[in-house]
Amino acid sequence: MSQTSTIQEAPVSIVTEPKSLDVLDQLLKPEVQESLTLLVDNLPKLAEMVNMLTKAYDFAQNVATDKVLINDFAQGIGEFVKPVQEKAKNIASAAIEAGERSQADVGTTIGLFGMLKMLKDPEVQKTLRFAQAFLNVLAERKN
Repeated sequence: MSQTSTIQEAPVSIVTEPKSLDVLDQLLKPEVQESLTLLVDNLPKLAEMVNMLTKAYDFAQNVATDKVLINDFAQGIGEFVKPVQEKAKNIASAAIEAGERSQADVGTTIGLFGMLKMLKDPEVQKTLRFAQAFLNVLAERKN
């Protein structure tokens, strides 16, 4: 006896997604068509811009990952900052020492002759010239 089997085929239905209909609806709008035309007209410029941005990105990536360049840059900054740092430390230590000396000389008073004697000091003269020039600059900028 032979066996016979029947194969039942399932009905085939085409299911379209609502999103694809939305895209087609969007493409039918005149403003979307104008925008697409504008994009197509400007594709060479857009391609050139993308090319430039890609090159800039590649350059930035190479710079950011180049250990030798980063070390050289850090050393260059260090050489620039070191003298400024030393000068700031020197000024700070001088200010601290001057504060200590002024506290030690609390009992002494500076009279008129003491001030006249101080005016002969070259450092006092230098400071007074600087103060005068600074005040002149401020007055000129104010006017």
